[in-house]
Amino acid sequence: MARIRICLLFVLMWTTAMGQAQQKLQVQGSSPNLHLVHTVAPKENWYSIGRIYNISPKEIAATNSIGMDKPLAIGQKLKIPLTDANFSQDGKKAADEVFVPLYHTVQEKEWMYRISTTHNKVSIENLEKWNAVTNDQLKAGMQLIVGYLKVKQSQSSLASQGSQKIQIATNPPAVVKETKQVEAITKETPPPAKDETVKTDPPKTETTKPEVKEEPKPIEVTPTSNSGPANHRGGFFKKQYAEKGNSNTGNAGIFRSTSGWNDGKYYALMNDVPVGTIVKVSFSSTNKSIYAKVLGQLPEMKESQGLIIRISDAAASELGVSLNKFYVEVKY
Repeated sequence: MARIRICLLFVLMWTTAMGQAQQKLQVQGSSPNLHLVHTVAPKENWYSIGRIYNISPKEIAATNSIGMDKPLAIGQKLKIPLTDANFSQDGKKAADEVFVPLYHTVQEKEWMYRISTTHNKVSIENLEKWNAVTNDQLKAGMQLIVGYLKVKQSQSSLASQGSQKIQIATNPPAVVKETKQVEAITKETPPPAKDETVKTDPPKTETTKPEVKEEPKPIEVTPTSNSGPANHRGGFFKKQYAEKGNSNTGNAGIFRSTSGWNDGKYYALMNDVPVGTIVKVSFSSTNKSIYAKVLGQLPEMKESQGLIIRISDAAASELGVSLNKFYVEVKY
């Protein structure tokens, strides 16, 4: 009888471990509190669970507000925090680690921009590359990779479903570049931003050394596209624009994007307009227009109140915008 019980116990442990290893790991929560949920199996303890997810058992206990002196119960749910130690969205890991994909289930009316914002602002380019899907193809219920768990090959039961390398978008430096550009737009003082970059070139005296330590990064990642406003004659989507008699006027805002500066692919967020629609945004103060593809609805946040549309920072740059809110006419 005792042997039968032992055999049944081992079978239960094996099936539980296999089930956890094969099921897709779902990311829970939102930045900066992303986590996984683990169901305690027979014979597991703080240390064995820590080895599965490549994280200190102390961090698991702290995340769950439980003391490590308390024994775990079979079936107990534990939050497994995702930190720099065990979570990657940049393709970096130790030599003895592998990447295990982590997923997010797409909800109704959810698009890449919102998913990116919720998951550490991972670039939309990476989301599209990891999942071989574009924003236009998103559907509720889809399983979308939003990052990777880094686990030790020799310690984690999840390692069997891991890989040595992941694809990363080829333009990560642009994130730094656009951050500087958006700061210039939102501060309503784009000219000073240009002056600062010019001032860093001529000075060669010793007194400028402290500034040079901070300035090289934007200078190195600044291709010709960031030496001035974006100028793509309306943008990449101009040829796809087909006006159907719809128009709206009102205040517009800006959001950050790595797209548009080099390729002219401008994007917009707008309510009650189908995803994928190309809209024409005109700014009367400069008599300029750009053409942008709608990624989804305006995010439900304080900054969106009173806006009819938000456009990418590169698009705002081509319009010659110098304010964080500006009046536009939108046609589509």
